[in-house]
Amino acid sequence: MTSLNEHPTVRHFNEQVQAHGTLTPPSPVDSTWLRQLCLDAGAEDVGFVEIERAELADQQRAIRSAFPHAKTLISLAGRMNRENIRNPARSVSNVEFHQTTDQLNHVARQIVAALERRGIRAMNPAAGFPMEMERFPDGKTWVVSHKPVAVAAGLGRMGIHRNVIHPKFGSFVLLDTILIDAEVTVYNHPLDYNPCLECKLCVAACPVGAIGADGHFDFSACYTHNYREFMGGFTDWVETIAESQGARDYRERVKESESASMWQSLSFGANYKSAYCMAVCPAGEDVIGPFLQERSEFLKEVVKPLQDKKETVYVVPRSDAETYVARHFPHKKVKRVHNGLRARSIEAFLERLPDTFQRHQAEGLNATFHLTFSGEEQRDATVVIRNKSIHVQDGHQGTSDFHLFADSRTWLGFLAKERNLVWALLTRKIRIKGSPRLLLAFGKCFPS
Repeated sequence: MTSLNEHPTVRHFNEQVQAHGTLTPPSPVDSTWLRQLCLDAGAEDVGFVEIERAELADQQRAIRSAFPHAKTLISLAGRMNRENIRNPARSVSNVEFHQTTDQLNHVARQIVAALERRGIRAMNPAAGFPMEMERFPDGKTWVVSHKPVAVAAGLGRMGIHRNVIHPKFGSFVLLDTILIDAEVTVYNHPLDYNPCLECKLCVAACPVGAIGADGHFDFSACYTHNYREFMGGFTDWVETIAESQGARDYRERVKESESASMWQSLSFGANYKSAYCMAVCPAGEDVIGPFLQERSEFLKEVVKPLQDKKETVYVVPRSDAETYVARHFPHKKVKRVHNGLRARSIEAFLERLPDTFQRHQAEGLNATFHLTFSGEEQRDATVVIRNKSIHVQDGHQGTSDFHLFADSRTWLGFLAKERNLVWALLTRKIRIKGSPRLLLAFGKCFPS
């Protein structure tokens, strides 16, 4: 058997090193060349961010876990066709979402392949919806958060609808990120202004009131409706099937059109139920003209058809969204569902409280809650609900109005409707100190 050094591949490599010295590509990479490479591959816009950037501090660990060699993040923007996204027929808009996502993945792969040919290590995480489902429901189900990277790279700023608004293309963009093992000569920086006009059209168009005129965002309302056929909503649908006594019972719970829509999502890619906030946004140099020139016509052609559309709107029972739909869109049909946001750990439960908090359900409640969890997960926390806002802290802070003591597994089982609260109280798996009315008021703030 020949030695490793005599193997043809090894001999070729060593000959190349002797002839050209190190095979490591020069660093930093020329940013002008790299930008042109990205544009030639099909990106509509591109920006570069060093991984040490302060704005990405909360992402650095996850990024390095996925690609330990990352030194620079390339942010890519793919432009969507506006009229497709604005169309009340969600089939039209969803095809646009899917095709732009596929195109971005293809563009990113081309760029990574070109960099690899030059000896630069690179990786492109998925541009589409979160795909690391082994971490669901408690963990981060995506490799890179594309939005903060795009903001740091100067590709736009976040609007009040929580989407990145590109200065030229407006809200009609999707994003992707490439990680590379090289520095670049020039990095980009955030825009010095926000393209968001604060026109509040996204507030007016959202069918579940997820976007408040004051800038508040109800994550639970958006997640429950717009992402009905993703993750938690899909899980809820499967559980509906499991709970049904037969085909007739199932048909009474789920309309045939809903079943067909789930089939369509499973076959062609999960479909968004609205995304109206993006559809009506007039921000961006290429987009703003019609809004400024004839505002009433813009409202008539773009906003009103989405507001007037007769459709099923998915809400959590007794949530702010349910009240909002009844008041603002009585012609839309409300369907009560579970949003699937069930925490399977105490850490996830505490982290998710602000996302599921319903501020209008908390009206009149001003109290400090101390939480003590024991058993498999031991954790102390303080939840302050005051003036229709919530603040969650580690440890016991201040004087409590109510104290909950709970075995962690029992508490999580109760939240998942797998354990009975009365049984837990009788067996002292859950104990309370304070008025039971405060516990009921606390639960009212977090319908699921």
